Amino acid sequence: MTDLLHAALAAASPSVRDTLEQRLAGDLPGEDALTNLLRATGPDLRALVATADALRRQQAGDAVTWVVNRNINFTNVCVKSCSFCAFSRDLRSEQGYLLPVDEVVRRAREAADVGATEVCVQAGLVPQMDAGAYVALCRAVHEACPELHIHAFSPEEVRYGCQRAGWSVRDHLLALRDAGLGSLPGTSAEILDEDLRQRMAPGRLTVAQWIEVVTTAHELGIPTTATMMFGHIEQLEHRVRHLLLLRSIQQQTGGFTEFVPLSFVHHEAPLFARSMIPGVQAGPTGNDVVRTYAVARVVLGDVIPNLQASWVKEGPRVAQLLLDCGVNDLGGTLINESISTTAGAEHGQRMTPAALVRIIRDAGRVPVERDTRYRHLRVLDDPAADAPHPLDLVEDAESRFGSYQQLAAREDYRFRWEPRRESPRVASAGER
Repeated sequence: MTDLLHAALAAASPSVRDTLEQRLAGDLPGEDALTNLLRATGPDLRALVATADALRRQQAGDAVTWVVNRNINFTNVCVKSCSFCAFSRDLRSEQGYLLPVDEVVRRAREAADVGATEVCVQAGLVPQMDAGAYVALCRAVHEACPELHIHAFSPEEVRYGCQRAGWSVRDHLLALRDAGLGSLPGTSAEILDEDLRQRMAPGRLTVAQWIEVVTTAHELGIPTTATMMFGHIEQLEHRVRHLLLLRSIQQQTGGFTEFVPLSFVHHEAPLFARSMIPGVQAGPTGNDVVRTYAVARVVLGDVIPNLQASWVKEGPRVAQLLLDCGVNDLGGTLINESISTTAGAEHGQRMTPAALVRIIRDAGRVPVERDTRYRHLRVLDDPAADAPHPLDLVEDAESRFGSYQQLAAREDYRFRWEPRRESPRVASAGER
């Protein structure tokens, strides 16, 4: 135990000190004690942060990683209306767009050309998509860009594809894996509490369905991320139960690559803007963000060692501060980020590798470019040996990669609803 950690624990209240010392000794405190950590202020908060930082050092080391990736949100049209989402448009919206498969492929190739190793493909739920269409899209990207890792399709999209085509979750995931899917985003989680989910988004996939998709993916060797959206209508107890559920799943499957807390971006979200539910918060406060990240490290760090800060949600400055609160990963370059941007996030659509390196070095840590599975690709431990990444050399990123505003305004990508057509048929697992 370092002198700094020892002093921080000595200054904390007895209950918080006991909880943190219990965790440092390798034992997981109970739900009530963990919930109490989410109320920490003053000396208790400093002790929590120091503990999270010490655990991060033990579990993940001093490297701070990121991946060079591109988001491809191929449509903003969705048949569901989730109250926390400002990105989606209904079937009749004049702002709705749908990218054809060849445009998704072109964007993936463009990402590979500037050194990306991953494309993240997620979107709204449109009538044109079913399990076969998701598989065909995945195959088209994989065949055109076999060097790219395809991180695609939320559990909500997987479930929707199954419902549309009459496939089982297992058959859909098997077909996606065979078509080139590398991993699944663990989004659509929000808070894994059924009552809250029904209040926020009736008709959203259930907790049991979310668990079914991610655990089936893990069984089939498809890793997933894990997320939690916080700072809306949940209570602190809901966050702790969410973390403990993820911990239980990870102990059974080992399939989560990282955990990503996601602050609720309230500005344009209907849940807040229209006061749809009494008592909805305007996102978390600064201390609340710090506490939540630190508690995530305390609860999950020994089973999910990678804790990612979202620079889109928190901004680069706060994301850098979170590196002292248990965080060891800063996500990706993104190149095109649309979902948080439309909700009112103020921190841009993309981040260059050079900017990430500067943030990490200024925090006294070692920058490391990784791939999706957290294998190290470039360890940048010597500033004198730095060479610019190809993405750093793009002079006008908006002209090169476009923006959400441009995409939503393009007439050639305008979404037009048509009666359902049969998507390219892909044999289910039972037929192969």
